[in-house]
Amino acid sequence: MKRKLALKVAYMLTILTTLTLTALGSRAVTVISQSLPPVREHCFIIDAGHGGVDGGATSCTGKLESAFNLEISLRLRDLLAFLGYDTRMIRTEDISVYTEGDTIAAKKMSDLKERVRICEKTDGAILLSIHQNIFPDSRYSGAQVFHASSQGSEELAKSLQNNLIAVLNSGSKRSAKRAEGVYLMEHISCPGVLIECGFLSNPEEEAKLRSPEYQKQLCCVIAATVASFIE
Repeated sequence: MKRKLALKVAYMLTILTTLTLTALGSRAVTVISQSLPPVREHCFIIDAGHGGVDGGATSCTGKLESAFNLEISLRLRDLLAFLGYDTRMIRTEDISVYTEGDTIAAKKMSDLKERVRICEKTDGAILLSIHQNIFPDSRYSGAQVFHASSQGSEELAKSLQNNLIAVLNSGSKRSAKRAEGVYLMEHISCPGVLIECGFLSNPEEEAKLRSPEYQKQLCCVIAATVASFIE
C-alpha cells in the first residue's frame, strides 16, 4: 500500500513538474529544488554511465548510450531534489571524470576509480547508476537492475525490478541480479544499483527511451522506489 501511494505521489509530481516546465522553462524544477533545504540523511549519487572518451553503446539510430544516460540522470536528479532529497551527480555534461591516464584504457580505469571515490567519500550515499543495454538480436527488450554486494543493495534492486515491470515492462521475466565483473558495483561499500533502462538495439524501446515522456515515467518509478526503500 505504501509503495502504491509513493508511486501515485511521484506521478502527481511529474504532472505538476510538466506544467511548471511549460510555464517557466526547462530549468524550472532545478530552480525550485534549489530553494528547498536538504531534509534527508541520505545522499543519492546519480551516475550517468560513460561519457566523454567513453560513449558506451550506440543505439539503432546512432545515438550514444552516454547521451541517453545523461538525459535520464538529469531528470532523476531534478525529481529527487524536488521531493526534498539530497543528490549529487557524477557528471552533468558529456565528459569523463578521469584524473589521470595517457591512453583511453587508462582514462577509463581512472574514470571508474573516481566514481568509486565520490561514492566512498559521501556520507549516507546510495548509488543509482544509469545505463542502457544492447544485444545483437533486436527482439530483446525490458529494463534490468543489477546490484552491488553491499548491504541493502539486493533489496533495493529487487524492488526496482518489480516496480519497473509492473509499471513499464508488463510481462517481462527479467529479475534483479548481482553485478558480477562490474568494477563500480564491486568496489563501493554503500548501497548501489545499476539500472539498465532498456535495449538500444530494439527499435521500439529505443524510441521510447528517446522520448521525454517515457524518461519521466522511468524516473518516477525509480524515485518512488528509492523513496520507499529509505523510508
